[in-house]
Amino acid sequence: MADACHVLRSATCCHTCHVLCAPPGATASWDTFLMLWNFKPQARAFRYVGHKDVVTSVQFSPLGNLLASASRDRTVRLWIPDKRGKSSEFKAHTAPVRSVDFSADGQYLATASEDKSIKVWNMYRQRFLYSLCRHTHWVRCAKFSPDGRLIVSCSEDKTIKIWDTTSKQCVSNFSDSVGFANFVDFSPNGTCIASAGSDHTVKIWDIRLNKLLQHYQVHSGGVNCVSFHPSGNYLITASSDGTLKILDLLEGRLIYTLQGHSGPVFTVSFSKGGELFSSGGADTQILLWRTNFDELNSKDVLKRNLKRLHFDSPPHLFDIYPRTPHSHEGKIETVEINPKLEVTDLRTSTPPVVDILSFDSTT
Repeated sequence: MADACHVLRSATCCHTCHVLCAPPGATASWDTFLMLWNFKPQARAFRYVGHKDVVTSVQFSPLGNLLASASRDRTVRLWIPDKRGKSSEFKAHTAPVRSVDFSADGQYLATASEDKSIKVWNMYRQRFLYSLCRHTHWVRCAKFSPDGRLIVSCSEDKTIKIWDTTSKQCVSNFSDSVGFANFVDFSPNGTCIASAGSDHTVKIWDIRLNKLLQHYQVHSGGVNCVSFHPSGNYLITASSDGTLKILDLLEGRLIYTLQGHSGPVFTVSFSKGGELFSSGGADTQILLWRTNFDELNSKDVLKRNLKRLHFDSPPHLFDIYPRTPHSHEGKIETVEINPKLEVTDLRTSTPPVVDILSFDSTT
């Protein structure tokens, strides 16, 4: 599966970071900086200075012309990813902001906060639209569905909620008596959600049937992040046990265990076409991995998934259902990959980093 891995220049104290591996890539870190990377050797990286506390999340807009970031300084920033460093600062949350997510059309931004709310923003006018406030504890993550009709959120109140963006109402609620979800996201076709659990589990839910489809117990530490392959057939998980794991969702089984980080892994993200994925951890490293499965053109993947984004069409019950029982635990034979001694280390003692001080407006 992973036939190559590249270690990029390390950011300082990269604890809770979100990595996007489209060229260029963006990372967020505990060092309060936002980094924009060019993956060519010795190419300059840009360090955006503006947040006053830990940067918890970062995401490119669908067109790549904007970059949104969330921080413990209670603000959300919208950056133009160029050498000038222009940004807009959004102030509406009253506690640290945990996540940012653009809708697929780029018109809206959802932000999740420890103030127990999700807020939705209009990107064209760069203004606040509305809040979703049914959680009773910190909200750790909020994501748009591929068609923008729904938002999924997870909270330390041990619930996952599905929201209708038209009615602004909670339309589904999944609860857990053991742990809470650190991260949640929609499958590419929008029919299922995956959750990364503090109780070491990964769960796949069908939102049409409100049913738990798959339950993986393959990690020995909390699961911090998950990422769907664009085909929807695979899921990568990142855990505090120091490993990444790749799940085959059609077969309902664990197929790869990836080692390379020293310490907890906090984030993982597929590239748009699925040919790469990246991971970031507490060891201050960002690892860039190359995949060799499901060689699909990204445009073909998007066209195929868009055909399924119709709630009136018959359910695709075999999109995600396992061919084996849905509970996965105990000793599982997998291929273990540790790339540490076989890859190019692109870190340097004096990386060519350009600091960019933001000049901004406040919303």
